[in-house]
Amino acid sequence: MPRQNPVIQYRTSDFDFDLPNGQIAQTPLDDRASSRLLHVGADVMYDRQFRDLPDCLSPGDLVIVNDARVIRARLHGQRETGGRLELLVERVLDEHTVWAQLRASKKPQPGNRIWIEVPSARARSATRYGATMVGRAGEFFVLKFDAEIQEVLNQAGELPLPPYITRLPEAQDDARYQTVFAARPGAVAAPTAGLHFDSALLQTLVGRGVGIAGITLYVGAGTFQPVRVENLDEHEMHAERYEIPQSTVDAITQTRQAGKQVIAVGTTALRALESSARTHGAVTAGANETRLFLKPGDSFAVVDRLITNFHLPRSTLMMLVCAFAGYAPIHRAYQHAIAQGYRFFSYGDAMLLDRAVMHESLMDPA
Repeated sequence: MPRQNPVIQYRTSDFDFDLPNGQIAQTPLDDRASSRLLHVGADVMYDRQFRDLPDCLSPGDLVIVNDARVIRARLHGQRETGGRLELLVERVLDEHTVWAQLRASKKPQPGNRIWIEVPSARARSATRYGATMVGRAGEFFVLKFDAEIQEVLNQAGELPLPPYITRLPEAQDDARYQTVFAARPGAVAAPTAGLHFDSALLQTLVGRGVGIAGITLYVGAGTFQPVRVENLDEHEMHAERYEIPQSTVDAITQTRQAGKQVIAVGTTALRALESSARTHGAVTAGANETRLFLKPGDSFAVVDRLITNFHLPRSTLMMLVCAFAGYAPIHRAYQHAIAQGYRFFSYGDAMLLDRAVMHESLMDPA
């Protein structure tokens, strides 16, 4: 019998890379579709513009987008004893209750009151909102607000730009840190691969016979967290909620029957689709929660191609794209992108990835 090579055990450090700070995009481009697009196949790379995307697809292909809308999830205020604090709402549980990350010199205890301040430019009748710390849910604080949470977020909330964007939010971010198809509020970070689409590009795709369908995955703040353990099997993946409508399931079925390709816009759309397929045996309509952690050696049942931005080193998203397109092709692509001055992360440029035919779990990451 032929000798079997041992499967390489990837480590977190295998997904590290050095990026000049100047290539971390701090602001969006004036024109969404003018960003660059690096098309990555198994053995080839092409430098394109994002508005060239229709030339890369075929009539009958299906593009699946995430229609989640980012909420004003960052809040500032103080504890009842006067200490300053910052909240990042992770999930709205009901009209008054949330899970939130909390940053303060001293964390409140169950029963403690906190007060959220309203920026003077937005203050109407209320200048602050009260909340009670109810308890903990893992790493999150459970807070019950006196007022309805949507009122609190609308009046006092700030758009939660990612931690690597070092400036304060500006007026342009209210529109540019949302996709043009954002419709369902609940995300605390944008599904950034979708930020490159504008209405004209969507119309061009539809005019060429490319289908557009949607899912919703409410992106959580955990998407920015690095993997802090070297052994990937020890990493605990954060949970995110997703919903898939029946119309999208039907569109996928029709695409498959026609022998065409399914293209996910972003790792969020991909994780929702692949999670549903793993849970039910096929993509199924409905709502669920995913902790799916994809890394080299894992297989994909639904998505043929992936549109995605460039991801943080040592992150689960970097591991996901290596699983999808191959470890070596992704690392060559990132080296190429850095050398060619591509812009990275949320407001940066994009990649179009072809799914690897054979996964590279037998390849030495060195």
